[in-house]
Order: sequence, then C-alpha cells, then structure tokens
Amino acid sequence: MSPILVRPVREQLEHDRVIRLLQAKYKKKFDVAINPGTSLTTPVLIGNSPWYPDLVLLSADRGRKPLGTVEVETAESVNHLEAMSQWAAFARLRAPLHLYVPAASIDTAKRLCTDLQIPVAEIWAFSSLGDQMRFALVHRNAKSPELKGRETPERAPKPAERAPKPAQRAASSAKATNGRAAPKAKKASAVASAKSSASKGKPAAKKSSAKAAAPRQKATAAAKRKRK
Repeated sequence: MSPILVRPVREQLEHDRVIRLLQAKYKKKFDVAINPGTSLTTPVLIGNSPWYPDLVLLSADRGRKPLGTVEVETAESVNHLEAMSQWAAFARLRAPLHLYVPAASIDTAKRLCTDLQIPVAEIWAFSSLGDQMRFALVHRNAKSPELKGRETPERAPKPAERAPKPAQRAASSAKATNGRAAPKAKKASAVASAKSSASKGKPAAKKSSAKAAAPRQKATAAAKRKRK
C-alpha cells in the first residue's frame, strides 16, 4: 500500500489509465498483472511480506516468475516518502524496476533516486495530448539488467521472383519470332507454288495453239496449189 492513501480524483483516474495503457504495451512480451487503485490482486514478495506494485511483469511459463515491476506516480506521489517506501523496496528485487512519472516531475524523480541511491532501471515520462498519452524514456541505468520477455515471431518476407536467365529469354524470344514468321513463310510458299504452276501452264497452251494452227496452214497451201 502506498503511503499516499488518497489521491485527488483526477490524478487517480489518470494513474489508473496509465496503468492500463502500460498493460497493453507490455503484454506483447510478458504476462502482465496490474494492481490499479485499491485492487490488490498480484503481489511480489519482499522478504516475507507481500508488496503490490502497479504492474508486475511475469514470465509465460508455469512458474510465472516476476521479471520486472512498474510503478506509476502522479505529481502528488513523486516525493521523498514514496521513494523511500516504494521505490527503494522494489529496487531491491532482482527484477528491474521501471518508474513512470509526469513529464513535469522528471527532475524531482531523478534527484530522489540519486540522493537515496535507488537503482531504478528506467525512468519514463508520460504526458497527455488530448486523448493521446505519450511515453518517453528519460533515464536508463546501464548497470541494470534489460527486461527480456518472449520474442514476437517476425513474418518471413516473401521470396522475390527470380529473373529469367539469358538463355531462357533468348529461347522465349525465338519462339515468339518463329511464331510470327510462320504465317509469312506459308504465304510466301503459296505464292511461289502459284507462280510455278502458272509458268508451267503457258508452254502447254502454246503447243496446243500450234497444233490447232497446223491444219489451217496445210489447207491454205493446198488451195494455192489448185489455183496455180
């Protein structure tokens, strides 16, 4: 239970809203349990006592081991008493502590962590812009372990279509040209055969006309002889 027992209604609503937004943020890699407002559902053990951080990041296996804790503060709860009671206690756990404070309270939170030697893993600032809530990382302790949850599988990229080889391109182009040239070749052969048949038919006509003219010539020659 936080030393700040009663927050102003507006701050409490903002506090619980941030908790639920962070639940959606962290659930991609962790099983997330939340303790908003007076709802105390998922504790962590510090010594033999149960403590209730705002969010508990749990492993996905059967043991549900705490992998991290998250505390969300408002303007009223960023103070010396809260830091000594809550932040220092959660920072003693093996699981790293992430602290979320209003953007206007960043310097105060950093100073409290430095003065009280509280090894907070990360400090985040949140600010609301209309209906949007924005989060920004403002401090990270290089000595603290990084939160590691389940890895989200990446979608395999689609294999790129292979370009046809030069030989295949040449073969396909040759087929296309052969297909186009075939009708022309057929037309040319048809024209040539027609010409050859026509040329063969002309001498035959000459011979037949010559044969038909021979009896006429003989008749005229005989008539001339009779006259003489």
